[in-house]
Amino acid sequence: MTTGPSPTSFSLAELACADPYPVLARLRERDPVHRTADGAWLLTRYADVDRVLRSRAFGAPVTRQSIQEMVGTGALYEYMSRRLANYNPPDHTRLRQLLGHAFVPRRMEALRPWIEQRADTLLDVCGGRPVDLVGAVLHPLPSLVICELIGIPEADRTHFAEWTAAIAHLISASLSPGAELPAARRQAGEDAAAAFWSYLEALVDDRRPRTQGNDLISTLLATVDDRGERLQREELIANMIFLFSAGHQTTRDQVGNGLIGMMRHRDAWERLVADPGLAGQAMEEALRYDASFSLQTRRALETVEIAGRRIAAGGRVVCILIAANRDPARYAEPDRFMIDRRDIHPVSFGGGVHYCLGAPLARIEGEIILRRLAVRLPKLRLAIPGEEIQWRNDIVYRGPRHLPVTV
Repeated sequence: MTTGPSPTSFSLAELACADPYPVLARLRERDPVHRTADGAWLLTRYADVDRVLRSRAFGAPVTRQSIQEMVGTGALYEYMSRRLANYNPPDHTRLRQLLGHAFVPRRMEALRPWIEQRADTLLDVCGGRPVDLVGAVLHPLPSLVICELIGIPEADRTHFAEWTAAIAHLISASLSPGAELPAARRQAGEDAAAAFWSYLEALVDDRRPRTQGNDLISTLLATVDDRGERLQREELIANMIFLFSAGHQTTRDQVGNGLIGMMRHRDAWERLVADPGLAGQAMEEALRYDASFSLQTRRALETVEIAGRRIAAGGRVVCILIAANRDPARYAEPDRFMIDRRDIHPVSFGGGVHYCLGAPLARIEGEIILRRLAVRLPKLRLAIPGEEIQWRNDIVYRGPRHLPVTV
């Protein structure tokens, strides 16, 4: 067993680029349990990442005290401290069970016809000219879906997207050891969280007297009343913000990343065009090939040994999901997008008690978008060389800013 310094130098800032995979491959090969200068542990092998994500020996990455030290005591603190992802059992168990009532598979499947219709409506304007697929389809559709699910007027979704973008930078900082939090960015996040919170607070209070609707807010209010369990009003509001963020930008980016993968591996796209029934399989491979969420952070709740490295209780462990998903010990030819790949179990949605609640909906949305694109735009190609695509400069969230294509 060793706890000595790492022989390899690596910074999480290196994830904020179009292609972090070569440097991640070297890190995985040379130092798969890497200790950073500030004491965090970075994992890059599939087996290690999968173990940590599933283990009860690891919990939420931050505490209320650490959140307060980072962002103060305003609206941003109220949101971040009550996100499901930042809870540990038993509070996590209580809240997840309540939220889970609204995410049963039949509810997600019931949205399928509505999603298909909206996807076709957006695609109607994409024919015959170059188009930015992010702006035309990939950004608006997940936003419309999550607004429909939660019960938010469609006219307000633009504000939600703006607020989510401002808050996302703060979430990245909270998940990334050593990341700095500039004052201007923190203030922008605080302002967005306050506006988001105020909007949802009014919406929840308006809906409270009548909880017969099919939207998520009404369902949760009714469930709390029926079961007699205590769901704090602040928890409900905070997790509506969380669900919008998680259900919008990550799905948008995930489909975009998958499309770029298939454009670079044209045989995969041609297979999908020939058999659109492979869209679900294509979405799974997209999740493996280039996940839109680069990492998940956990905090050791007890002393644990991983590959001979002793991680003390309280230690910060960063599971680099995109590295694990391309581990050659788990997947043959991991850098190829293979639409007919079998036994795909990407860690992109996390694992264990913190496994993403919205994973079924994200899979349905991705499958629908890819299938409709293959049917309606079979000649789809990148309008610019792949290396010229601009990516978001973010450590945690991966995705193209724009995706210019010819159809």
